[in-house]
Amino acid sequence: MRILVVEDEPVLAKALRRGLQAEGFAVDVAPDGESGLALALDGDHDVVVLDLMLPRRSGLDVLRTMRREEVWTPVLVLSAKDTDADVTRGLDVGADDYLPKPFAFSVLVARLRALLRRGAPPRPTLLRAGALTLDPATREVRRDGEPVELTTRETALLEHLMRRPGEVLSKVELRDHVWDAAGDDLNVVEVYVGYLRRKLGRGAVETVRGAGYRVVGR
Repeated sequence: MRILVVEDEPVLAKALRRGLQAEGFAVDVAPDGESGLALALDGDHDVVVLDLMLPRRSGLDVLRTMRREEVWTPVLVLSAKDTDADVTRGLDVGADDYLPKPFAFSVLVARLRALLRRGAPPRPTLLRAGALTLDPATREVRRDGEPVELTTRETALLEHLMRRPGEVLSKVELRDHVWDAAGDDLNVVEVYVGYLRRKLGRGAVETVRGAGYRVVGR
């Protein structure tokens, strides 16, 4: 199994190479984001270990570019940026795991083995439906490439529909998942579907009579 380590701290990079090789892995090391991205895009690695604070190109930009180019190699972020917001951002952009520094080497190896067991199924970070795209990390919605301003609740409703493409979702399910309040009137779903159609076009969300709604994105 071949691992790519993208780390600009020479001492840590050397220690990671030595330790991972002792565990039986083949290891390539990139000292900056630009060279790390070039190696990652080759798709010749089973896992990428990625720092975030890198010279020449940030780790988040490396990760975002990998996923945009549909490179689905599992990525474990290894970073001193350890706030909840940092971890959330890394995972939303497309990381498969996040391990804050300082870390126990045994934990790193265990997590790498877990990622290797899972493999790399395609996992687009952008949700797509017809002409619509939604980025869960930035909450940005586009139609035919043009940004569309939605409220927080409108975005949440659209995201839930787009995560189940082609499926018909009932008003009850949409209310319970988006509003998280079983006491809300079901009409609130109909009202917000109307808001989405007004902003995205009438064909964006289809009504299936007696069953619910599905996203079409026309």
